[in-house]
Amino acid sequence: MKHPLLHQAAVRVVPLLASWLIRAWFLTCRTTEHGGECKERAVATGKPVIAVFWHYSLTYLLYHMRSYRAAALVSASRDGDYLARLAGHLGFSAVRGSRNRRGLRAVKELKSRIDSGENLAIVADGSQGPALKAQGGPVLLASRSGSPILPIVWSASRYFTFRSWDRLAVPKLFARVDVFFGEPLFVPAGLDADGMEVYRCELERALLELYRLAWSRYEKEGH
Repeated sequence: MKHPLLHQAAVRVVPLLASWLIRAWFLTCRTTEHGGECKERAVATGKPVIAVFWHYSLTYLLYHMRSYRAAALVSASRDGDYLARLAGHLGFSAVRGSRNRRGLRAVKELKSRIDSGENLAIVADGSQGPALKAQGGPVLLASRSGSPILPIVWSASRYFTFRSWDRLAVPKLFARVDVFFGEPLFVPAGLDADGMEVYRCELERALLELYRLAWSRYEKEGH
């Protein structure tokens, strides 16, 4: 949408309508949480939690996590304008940034949000992928803040997928949805680049194992 006034109008209206549709749609789903003890261990630290998940799961988790007090990292692109508004309508505050634009500023803002007691919601594989490949941002923030990283994955009995780089998935009406929490990951302070890479790989491994576990519930290897 090239015309700035049309873009501004669409950004105001489309996310609001989408939030109403999402609430009504997912209200029909039957959701079961697994690994609640993992979530409790993360919360028991007394520090804000960095919730991390794959991009394919974004739409449903924005709905499922709407009662959390969390800041969500959203791409600084024009498409991100819609997602930032949608996140706001679902109870999140948005921090804009990506690997290519406003990245350093976004990290500083996210660290500030943690310091003020706000949880974070971050897509592990970023806004552009590659899919199911963890990026280093959550590890950096965990190292600087002392907050635990909490891996989250969902699977569903019936769902749609879109022809996007992440194969974005959306549960169908009246589907069974299973949300899995993984063991919290604690990242030491003061790591060098090699240390950061070790924990980035550990985060990726944990998310992939949880992903396979979640989808094995429906005898699938993935979505």
